[in-house]
Amino acid sequence: MATLQIRGPVRLSGELTIHGAKNSTLPLMAAALLCQGPTVLHNCPKLSDVDVSVRILRGLGCRVKREGASVWIDPVPADGFEIPDTLMREMRSSIVFLGAILAKMGKAVLSFPGGCELGPRPIDLHLSALRKLGAEICEDYGCLTCTVTGRLHGAPISLTFPSVGATENILLAAATAEGLTVITNAAREPEICDLADFLNSCGAKIHGAGESTIVIQGVDSLSGCDHKVIPDRIVAATYLCAAAITGGSILLHGVEPSHLTPMIPIFEECGCILETDKDMVWLKAPRRLSRVTGIRTMPYPGFPTDAQPPVMAMLSIASGTSMFVENIFESRYKHVGELLRLGANIKVEGRVAVIEGVSRLTGASVEAPDLRGGAALVVAGLAAHGSTSVSGLRHIDRGYESIENNLIQLGADIRRVYS
Repeated sequence: MATLQIRGPVRLSGELTIHGAKNSTLPLMAAALLCQGPTVLHNCPKLSDVDVSVRILRGLGCRVKREGASVWIDPVPADGFEIPDTLMREMRSSIVFLGAILAKMGKAVLSFPGGCELGPRPIDLHLSALRKLGAEICEDYGCLTCTVTGRLHGAPISLTFPSVGATENILLAAATAEGLTVITNAAREPEICDLADFLNSCGAKIHGAGESTIVIQGVDSLSGCDHKVIPDRIVAATYLCAAAITGGSILLHGVEPSHLTPMIPIFEECGCILETDKDMVWLKAPRRLSRVTGIRTMPYPGFPTDAQPPVMAMLSIASGTSMFVENIFESRYKHVGELLRLGANIKVEGRVAVIEGVSRLTGASVEAPDLRGGAALVVAGLAAHGSTSVSGLRHIDRGYESIENNLIQLGADIRRVYS
């Protein structure tokens, strides 16, 4: 078992380059399956979730090679339509392969996805949308069997919630469907725009990505292309939190500042000074952070739910009382119990969390309950006095590439220990 051993507090300072977005890389890898030739994805992070996607593609018959931060995918020999239950259980985002496999093969067989347990995240929006596009779907004992006669066909689809995953599956399925598809109340996240940009570079006809209405005119086929994955905005926010909670300063390279717009006001309200440039963000923190009156997680362009745990950790030692209202996932506060072990003062009532800032945190042994909760514990451990041991690294490794090496580069006293 591996743990991260952190000794703090240490004021972080330095520069980092942010890796590509996990939540963009995975749907892009699924999209490569649709193409009639090879695709090369650049700026791909080295994450366990990306490794699972590679195994899924190879299991479907694709040839996949990785060289550094680039992944080469040749879908031409692919003839599979089934994803094993073992792979589906490892990664909730595996559901994004459904639309691509169905559009490519005319049939898809897979089980319900696994991954972080953040409360009910039903895939009914995915399934109802695919049914409107002409898919026949049978659900039996946790297994989905999806078929289509001929090609999928375009249709108007109105989502009851702007689900990122459902929007991605519709884009993948409709890109080569026959006719016009119009998505109303579509997700607007930057990762949606990245997927649409990739598909358009391959020959798709998608308009309106990044807005609430997306129009897809189906095409007969897609070619492969070279594409650079957008930077990971949640990873960038996590390192900003790490610098802020330690009273340090940080310069992030390779970021898209506009993607951080929903989060920047929070850091400023805490008393941090921020400056942005074309692909850089600089933050300098005060000696002690100030409270934030209230943060509500919302679909983009609102404050992202994935940033809530590390920001909560940051606010645990801010002066005054801060409050979160979690509007996306019901079980997004699993990290709170572990933060309490470090000395935080947080009370949760339903979707509301109230954080009374304490003067100091104290090191302890904690376990990552999920991906972003694990990142929150690392952030808190950097400011805690004494030794903090973080276990459950399988969660953190799903979304953060070499998190300990990056923090060491900033001056942290942290190491990965195997026992």
